[in-house]
Amino acid sequence: MKIEIAASQLESLGNPTRLRLYRALVRAGHDGMPVGGLQQSLDIPASTLSHHCKKLVESGLVSQERQGTTLICRANYTAMNALIGYLADECCADERCNAKSVEIEI
Repeated sequence: MKIEIAASQLESLGNPTRLRLYRALVRAGHDGMPVGGLQQSLDIPASTLSHHCKKLVESGLVSQERQGTTLICRANYTAMNALIGYLADECCADERCNAKSVEIEI
């Protein structure tokens, strides 16, 4: 995964409303949830929900599908797992044997 993609996805999850929205979609499973159900569940105005959905779709973490007059939102589990993997892949890779602490300059 490119660092720019990971940064974009993490940025989109950095908003509390979007994080709540994304977690609701992850919990909903592969069938997803209609926008109306999300709006009711999160208790936010339709325009606000639309704005947050758009950001998650643009980052690739959410997909949308129209079924008749209903818009279904789904978590993109492949993208979610890729992001989690990117964050965890090199866990402790620079850890030194028998080192008490490792200082990293930021």
